[in-house]
Amino acid sequence: MGWLRELSVDQQISLLFVIVFGVLGLVTLGAFFFSLRERNSSAAARDMRFKRDLRAAWLGATVFWLSWVSGPLGATLLFGLLSFLALREFITLMHTRRSDHRSLLAAFFVVLPLQYALVGNRNFDLFTVFIPVYAFIAIPVISALAGDPERFLERNAKIQWGIMVCVFGLSHAPALLLLDFPQHAGQGAFLVFFLVVVAMVAQVTQEGLSRWLRRRPLARAISRSFSWRAWLLGAVAGALAGTALYWVTPFKPWQAFSMGLIAAGSGLLGEFVMKALKKDVGVRFWGNRTLTHEMPDGSTVTAGSDSAGAVAGSSLSQAGLTGAVGLLDRIAPLAFAAPVFFHSVRWYFQLRG
Repeated sequence: MGWLRELSVDQQISLLFVIVFGVLGLVTLGAFFFSLRERNSSAAARDMRFKRDLRAAWLGATVFWLSWVSGPLGATLLFGLLSFLALREFITLMHTRRSDHRSLLAAFFVVLPLQYALVGNRNFDLFTVFIPVYAFIAIPVISALAGDPERFLERNAKIQWGIMVCVFGLSHAPALLLLDFPQHAGQGAFLVFFLVVVAMVAQVTQEGLSRWLRRRPLARAISRSFSWRAWLLGAVAGALAGTALYWVTPFKPWQAFSMGLIAAGSGLLGEFVMKALKKDVGVRFWGNRTLTHEMPDGSTVTAGSDSAGAVAGSSLSQAGLTGAVGLLDRIAPLAFAAPVFFHSVRWYFQLRG
């Protein structure tokens, strides 16, 4: 496949888009004809899940295309918007109080824009510590100034965790666009595409194999399908998909396999962690439609909050929480895989920016 590397950047981009959208178009056409057949209820449910995943694939491909067309600045703004929406979904299902409003405003309108501004300016050394160090200290200080000690640690930990996943983790994806590889200038978008494909293939493979592998789950209370065997096979599948894409990256085949294995494995573990968080708040999927109820003490609780009690449980059907998959469900593996992949690439190739 050496001739593929000899193509110009524009030719590689054109070929990549033809392959991606061509495959999606064929799959969509096949799914349409297949849906014309009569199906039972269980098969219809599987068809709905497949169509949902197919729509997500179209969305991911479109986001990648927009990232490339709009350039590094546009891609940074685009991922910043995704972080904003994902953080909104996360906070919606968390227990908050009126005293947390200033902390939430700081998270959405100070921490998030500054993080992406540091990415856009290539301040890699600062953007990697801005949230884990400075925002980690600033958020509880702002909360403490509100003078409300009720469940202080829990409330601030949830806000900090949401910022880490939705902002810090996801901001590493557009940072890949700005890495300067010798003799591979202008091909940063391919690294984003590589990461997205690897994470998606690993996730789909693990979900598919977990239905066939009759093994005792490692953490039944969190997931009845997660096992080390399914995780390993999913990570290997993602690594093989990355190896097939080595020609659009600065990697050699064995490097593409190694980096793909790292990204896929960390993404799958991140998805498992997010399942634990969903179990904690009592929902199946993340989403921005939920019940909000203000308690007499001034706190705001949701259908997923443990303090909502019987009010949330009895009104769940009225909350609009119908099981629709949210944005955070789709980007959670990417949010965990992106920082691991970014720093692995930057460390191995000794890149400064």
